[in-house]
Parts: sequence; C-alpha cells; structure tokens
Amino acid sequence: MQTLDRKDPSQIMKTLGYYNGKIDELDRISVPMLDRASYFGDGVYDVTYSRNYRIYMLEEHVERIFQSANLLKIYPTIKHEELCELINTLVQKLDCGDLWVYFQFSRGTDFRNHAFPQNTEPNLWIMLRPAQIKDTYKTLRCISRPDTRALHCNIKSLNLLPSVLATQECVEAGVDECILHRDGIVTECAHSNVSILKNGELLTHPADRKILAGTGRAHLIKCCQSFGIPVKECEYTLSDLMDADEVLLTSASALCMRIVEVDGIAVGSRATDTVKKLQDALLQDFLTQTERV
Repeated sequence: MQTLDRKDPSQIMKTLGYYNGKIDELDRISVPMLDRASYFGDGVYDVTYSRNYRIYMLEEHVERIFQSANLLKIYPTIKHEELCELINTLVQKLDCGDLWVYFQFSRGTDFRNHAFPQNTEPNLWIMLRPAQIKDTYKTLRCISRPDTRALHCNIKSLNLLPSVLATQECVEAGVDECILHRDGIVTECAHSNVSILKNGELLTHPADRKILAGTGRAHLIKCCQSFGIPVKECEYTLSDLMDADEVLLTSASALCMRIVEVDGIAVGSRATDTVKKLQDALLQDFLTQTERV
C-alpha cells in the first residue's frame, strides 16, 4: 500500500480516496466499470465522523458493515481489526482532522450478471473529506411520505434510490428531512432514524427489516436508559408522531436533533428540558471520545 507522511507538507492530502490499496485525492481516484457497485449497487457501506483525527465509534461502525456484508453473503478478506487499523492510518494522511469517514465493500469485479460472480474478492472503497457533525441544537422541518423501499432496510446497502428521491423532495420543499411510513406506521427517515417522546417514554420502531438500526438511535436509547427514561421499541403511527411531546432525529452526523414541523404543522416542543439533557449528554460523549491527544 502507498505510504504517505503527514509531517511532509508535499504529501498532505485535502481529501482521500482508497480503492483496494490505491490512494489519491478523491477527484483523481477511479474504479473499474465492472465493479458490481457500479451497475447493481451490489455492496454495503457505513459512515462516521472524526474530530482531531480521532474517529467516533469506529469499531461499532466496522462491526455493522461486516454484519450487513454477511447478510448479503459478501465475505471480505480483510478482518475487523485490520479495517479499523487501515481507516485510522488513512485519516492521519489528511490536512484536517475533522472528517466524514465513509467505507464500503462491493461484491467484486466481473461482467454484468445477476448471479454472484465466482472466484472474485470483494472490493474495498474508503472516502475521506473534511466535514463536521451537525449542530445538535438546530431544529428541523420535515415532510412525510410513504415508505416505498424493499424489506432489506436493516442492511446498509448501496441501493438508496428511494432515499435519494425522498431527499430530493425535501430539497424542493425547502425542508430538512423526509419521515417515511408504511400504511401510517412510521419507520424511519430518508437517511436517519426518527423516535418520539410521549408521556415520558421514548418510542422507536423495532430493529427489524423495515429500518436500519442506526448507531445514533442506539446511543439515544442508552442515553435515555441512563436517565431513567423508559424505552419502548414498538410501532407507532404518524398520528402518534404528530401528537408527540417531542420528535427526535438521530444519525451518525446528527446526534439528537429536534423536529419541530412536519408537513407544515408544528410538532413537539413540549419536553424541551428533557431533550436538552439528552443532547448535552450525547454531544459530550462525542467530544470526549474525539478529544485531541
């Protein structure tokens, strides 16, 4: 693998693309046309953030990408700890330590055929670019739309066209996110999880095939439990959400953000002290784990 020295100014990179051992700036890296990610979206991915060159919950995200890969019968040759070490090494090569950290496996490279290729190894992509997590305390406006995705939402796969279309609707409507529902049952958002606080409890959709159980969702659940807030992983309706005390969005980039409007109607804002307590705790966890060393 190419070796770069972050202490040498001539080798400092502003962005980084990695493909099976090749390293370059993102706008100069290329991948084969026959990579199955290119024509089938046949792969899985995960994403987190770094601050001060320290990656937040990297082991947790690496564990999840291997879980997703296993569900799709993709078997990487690299091991968990080797991937963690590689990503940590690559992060050190950037001229900024606050980064969007993205990595994916595709099934391999072969001529287009729906059946799995034989005797090919998965391809590893890694992308790094300067970025920071979102402002936890910023409030959000959303729209709601029917959830048209397939029943593999628990796999963090590359097949994101319905989420792309929902996100574009948000752009055109001038809002921040799209809340998805199946026959009135709220699942998640286009690229984040949504939970509600109602009557002193946190309600969040069960971690089944209809949602991706995000790391932000898991941290919110643990945080609620640490404060003695009961947690129910259960189905709830769009009507429940509209009448909730608070509506919360979580993701890798959004630790815990309040949704205050859905489809042009004001929602939540009835348990702001509780939300502030959760936001403070989750943000402090991120800051502590990414302190400069």
